[in-house]
Amino acid sequence: MIKQDLLLRSVVPAPVLAAGVVAGGSGPLAWATGVAYGLALVLLTEWGLRRSGRPAFGPADWITFARATLVGCAAALIAEGDFSLGWVVGLVGVALLLDGLDGQVARRTGTASEFGARFDMEVDAFLILLLCIQVSRTLGLWVLAIGLMRYVFVAASWTMPWLTAPLYPSMARKTVAAVQGVVLVVAVSGLLPVPLAFAAVALALASLVWSFGRDVGWLARHRVEPARIITLNRAALRRPLGYGHNQAA
Repeated sequence: MIKQDLLLRSVVPAPVLAAGVVAGGSGPLAWATGVAYGLALVLLTEWGLRRSGRPAFGPADWITFARATLVGCAAALIAEGDFSLGWVVGLVGVALLLDGLDGQVARRTGTASEFGARFDMEVDAFLILLLCIQVSRTLGLWVLAIGLMRYVFVAASWTMPWLTAPLYPSMARKTVAAVQGVVLVVAVSGLLPVPLAFAAVALALASLVWSFGRDVGWLARHRVEPARIITLNRAALRRPLGYGHNQAA
């Protein structure tokens, strides 16, 4: 089962990534990015499965994998720089629309797992970072703060393990996370004049800073011993609305 699952994951991204690259131009940087991304996707998911002790993907993981492949197509086009804007917006839009479907499938099939939650979170985080890179080309490098904030949070948790404890359910947190993707896609599309796009992205960043700040403050006031964090995170996977991990964006 492991070998068959690995073979499928090795074959599936290839034609999709190739189609994405060809659609926007077949420059060497686009091809190199697509190949590197596809290889990293297969190797990292294989490492994650082995580390979690799972034999193969579940049904929800395949949805997340499909989203990750779409993100890889967008990454290849953005890396080249000379691409069809419609293709990138379309790829990213579908990836965002599918976000949340994997969680629903996991809960309804009883296959929710730490691996699946982490996989979904990493795809979301990389997608936001990718959009920030593209938007920063017109609005400035400050936009990268949106995409890098989650990675800074993770790096901080290496020295402060209490940051990895599960958070309380919050619709505000989910809304702020969703807003980042929507605002960045609109900014990438060029539908708004630059001043309006600047204002919208700045407001999105301000809301994200508020959300992270509020959650970090809460975690600091309710510190959990490292020994209990794993148990709490596993319990969080069984919540009906899927508030699994800390910040997903």
